[in-house]
Amino acid sequence: MSEISREKKIEELKNKICKKNVIINSTHDGLISVDKEGRIELFNDAAEKMFGLDRKDILNKKIKDVIPDAKLHITLKKGEAELNQIQNARQTTIITNRVPVRDKQQNIIGAVSVFRDITDVKKLAEQITDLREIRIMLEAIINSTQDAISVVDENGVGILINPAYKKLTGLTEEDVIGKPANVDIIEGKSMHYKVLKTRKSVSNVRMKVGPNKKNVLVDAAPMIVDGELKGSVAVAHDVSEIKKLTEELNQAKKIIRQINAKYSFEDIVGESETMKSVINQAKKAARTPITVLLRGESGTGKELFAHAIHNNSERSKNKFIRVNCSALADNILESELFGYQEGAFTGAKKGGKKGLFEEANHGTIFLDEIGKISLKLQSKLLRVIQEQEILRVGSTRTIDIDIRIIVATNINLEKAINKGQFREDLYYRLNVFPILIPPLRERKEDIPFLMHHIITKFNQQYGRSVRGISKEAIQYLKNYNWPGNVRELENIIGRAMINLGINKNIIEIKHIPDIVGKAKLKDKINGPPDSYPIEENSLNEIVNKTEIEVIKEALIKTNGNRKEAAELLEIAVRSLYYKINKYNLK
Repeated sequence: MSEISREKKIEELKNKICKKNVIINSTHDGLISVDKEGRIELFNDAAEKMFGLDRKDILNKKIKDVIPDAKLHITLKKGEAELNQIQNARQTTIITNRVPVRDKQQNIIGAVSVFRDITDVKKLAEQITDLREIRIMLEAIINSTQDAISVVDENGVGILINPAYKKLTGLTEEDVIGKPANVDIIEGKSMHYKVLKTRKSVSNVRMKVGPNKKNVLVDAAPMIVDGELKGSVAVAHDVSEIKKLTEELNQAKKIIRQINAKYSFEDIVGESETMKSVINQAKKAARTPITVLLRGESGTGKELFAHAIHNNSERSKNKFIRVNCSALADNILESELFGYQEGAFTGAKKGGKKGLFEEANHGTIFLDEIGKISLKLQSKLLRVIQEQEILRVGSTRTIDIDIRIIVATNINLEKAINKGQFREDLYYRLNVFPILIPPLRERKEDIPFLMHHIITKFNQQYGRSVRGISKEAIQYLKNYNWPGNVRELENIIGRAMINLGINKNIIEIKHIPDIVGKAKLKDKINGPPDSYPIEENSLNEIVNKTEIEVIKEALIKTNGNRKEAAELLEIAVRSLYYKINKYNLK
């Protein structure tokens, strides 16, 4: 071999050794190699670092003298490989594999140990465990929330949905995961795409999703990690659930309102032009302290308007006191309204008593059935309105008050004035802002809206889930004249819901009590004289039948109040009782 060839071979060998050293020293694993005598031949950089030794000091020395824990001398002796063995090295713990090296004849010519510092492995394992726990926790949170959540990657491909999402949309993982972000949308545009494009959040976007076309409100936000967009997360809210919660909140507000005045204008049902005009009048009245006269037949809702006017006024935070003037005897009503001084009469409370006018100071007093009070009380009421002061029974000292007065009546006050039963000067004081509430027969187009309101109310009271009423039944109700107005309608629907089977949820004509007979009665009362053919009835029979039906009609109009029915018929109460017994109308 020439000198040049030898040098070339030497150079190549040096290069190979250099490469080998680079590879050996670049690995994070520690390497120790010994010959068959147990002398150290190889000790790489990682081994130096782990054991804190310099290879210049230990090369060619016996391993058992330098690093006895390496146990390579035992490997040489046993001639067996030992894998995944734990041993200590300086201030750390390592895991090592020890393997004997054999020649072609299987003679042991050395041994090699490869080891790694498991401190980093432990830390990595702990981090992986922590991440796994965090992931499990996040998945539990996402899966337990009632909000429907969907997540897409940076390309808008679905990667996660939760059970609430599946329940809301009716879609499964197979329908969404790995699919475009808009796969669930029936109406509207995917907010995931918008978020990925703008890198900005969006909220309260309305759309329809899933095969059931669910109405939802969507909030979406980008997922940005270390400034890099990783995807988008969206939360969908069921609009029907929001509506339900809103209704529950409104119901709660109504309950709170009942601490004082029960009703507001929102509780007055009326979509007819007549009713809208009346409500607008009442709203105007509420904005001023003016005295209001509510007129209308029994059952039209005068008390609702009184409550609503108070609740819509500046006095809404103060007391609302309702007085039924026809329910109390004259002397009792006087002491209740005006109060009394100690010793004013036998049985008078010690120290006297405040009247309802005083109790309502700075608030509103509602005097229902004002047409029924005596002329004496009318005179005292006139003083209250004119002077804004009251005089307790048995006292000579006036008391200043600041109250809003609302009165209501279902009688003809003008007629009562002509009969001398009502003071004309009081009438003019009360009639400053009259509001005439129309009877139900004059606003039959409101019946469907009233039906919905009444059914909702009775569903809550009866624990039912009636959904509505058939068109035929509504038309049937519209054909009736409703002398008892909304109060009578409520009564009829309440009985219809009781008649309705527990498994039924739509009111039909067959469930409604017989009002056809009542309608016929109305036709007979208001119809032509030949309602009872002379050929078939004597004059006495016609008179009796007509009287029976007129009495029935009067009792219906007054909701069974015999005193009011007698007044309506302009006969004595005793006469009415006699006729009721005579015709067995009990």
